[in-house]
Amino acid sequence: MPSLLAGNMGGATVHRGDVPLVIDGNEVFSDDTFDVINPSTGSVIHKSSNSDVSHAQAAAHAGEKAFESWSQTTPAHRRNIFLAAANIVEKRSSELQEYMMHETGSDEGWAQFNVYLAKECLLDCASRIATIEGKIPSPSDPTMGALVVKEPYGVVLAMAPWNAPYALGFRAVVWAIAAGNTVVFKGSELSPRSLWAVASVLQEAGLPNGVLNFITCNIQNAPEIAKTLISNPIIKKINFTGSTAVGRIIAELAGANLKPLLLELGGKAPAIVCEDADLDVAAKQCALGAFMYAGQICMSTERILVHKSIRLELEEKLRDWAAKLFPSQSDSPVLIADRAVAKNQRLVRNALAQGATLVCGDVDATESTNTQLRPIIISNVKPDMEIYMTESFGPTVSIIEFETEENALAIANDTEYGLSSAIFSRDLRRALKLAKKIETGAVHINRMTVHDESALPHGGAKSSGFGRFNAGMEEWVRTKNITYDL
Repeated sequence: MPSLLAGNMGGATVHRGDVPLVIDGNEVFSDDTFDVINPSTGSVIHKSSNSDVSHAQAAAHAGEKAFESWSQTTPAHRRNIFLAAANIVEKRSSELQEYMMHETGSDEGWAQFNVYLAKECLLDCASRIATIEGKIPSPSDPTMGALVVKEPYGVVLAMAPWNAPYALGFRAVVWAIAAGNTVVFKGSELSPRSLWAVASVLQEAGLPNGVLNFITCNIQNAPEIAKTLISNPIIKKINFTGSTAVGRIIAELAGANLKPLLLELGGKAPAIVCEDADLDVAAKQCALGAFMYAGQICMSTERILVHKSIRLELEEKLRDWAAKLFPSQSDSPVLIADRAVAKNQRLVRNALAQGATLVCGDVDATESTNTQLRPIIISNVKPDMEIYMTESFGPTVSIIEFETEENALAIANDTEYGLSSAIFSRDLRRALKLAKKIETGAVHINRMTVHDESALPHGGAKSSGFGRFNAGMEEWVRTKNITYDL
């Protein structure tokens, strides 16, 4: 397969060149472009079209035009498109993986897993399309009949990040489309080719023009485009996956315009390791949860809370697992940019200067590129250290000792975030009791904090967002009452 490919809409043929926008089924190449960098090499791999306000408005109008007919299609018709799309994802898997690996620095395993999740999302969504149902309630007036129906919102604005472009990109759009909505899809400027491929796959599968419109822009244009779209009356609902800082801005704009909103934001996931835990299981799952994809996952394990009686033993096992996952002869994990490495190094150095101890890793190690950083584990982390509260979004994890369950819960909940968590114990009843008291959208018992699948509702608490992706259509339809005389 040729390197750095770009697909023609509606077919499997591929070509080189700038990443286009997709508006009303047409590829649009803007005069203004921006460079897309391969974080593994630091080199420009291609350019992307750079949306401006006119492109954003055109995408919204295309969605509005397509909504009238798309919202009237049958569940079976939509299902068949998603089933076809799942087959296309499998057929184009090598191509999709290559886009992602070049644009995000992903290793092959993470890229393969993303493509797998995309296919599973499409299949699960296809199976649930016919589950949208209304009700026939009994009103208090015997001469009146009533219906409670579910209907799509209209045009949905979807915004997806770079770190899992297929898992999060397909998730951002397919559930809304399956429910009868149309979508304006704004993709991250860091992985535009990968997110463009979401639109490419669906249109190849037969999705009508205008149902999914793809735009992307450089970081300078992003605030104006977001404000323009969110304030546009055509946009009826918004979903955003990304940082809590940007999520707050999106929420402010949505609130000012009274738009319903789904947010899936940052995290500071804790893993509680009880004194009765299987430490081999706990060490493996915590290491995977902390270092998978260099910790660049919103659900990554950031804090390991361990009972004081087993801390030293767990630290030794964590050190062993870090070595197994990243043996010295292998390449160090690649982060999306050198600023991400610098942030993690700063957090670790500051913590060490304040009394934290180094369990594993070398914050001053020289790597082959300035976007690489080997896993770092630090212990004796205290609340007055910046790393205690700050999401690192990198391959660093903090160990914090506790004495009692109450102490562990207080530490686990001592964060503005609430996306994911884990508990390790051989006593399921004990773990379930603890799980009910942790303020996160998901709690995983004897498993790592990183878990997201289409069968389960996914979202957070507190500053990790609100609303839920996956597990059905309820998030993407609104309720209408209809009454009539009998």
